[in-house]
Amino acid sequence: MKPQRSEILSRMVRFLNLDTDGLRRFVLEAMVEAREFTVASLHESVKVRFNVSRKTVASMIGYICSRLGILHVNKRSYRAPTTYVLRDEYADIARAVLTAL
Repeated sequence: MKPQRSEILSRMVRFLNLDTDGLRRFVLEAMVEAREFTVASLHESVKVRFNVSRKTVASMIGYICSRLGILHVNKRSYRAPTTYVLRDEYADIARAVLTAL
């Protein structure tokens, strides 16, 4: 069962309200901008501004995927890296929350 848009919105607001150093906001902005990414590609963009490990970025992607439910996971083959795609139906909510907060 898909969560309601209002539930996704409230989860996203709570997620960003817990942001103390700007990392969560930056990661979410990078996801909205990229739309499709891997852990490695997102880590490359995040490490320019923040001193974080690849595991930290992977953990945050997992949290956003499971708790917020705004990402779709693609695993093309056993050896290929996992690709994450921002779901089209939630991209506008993410943009709205980022501009509002």
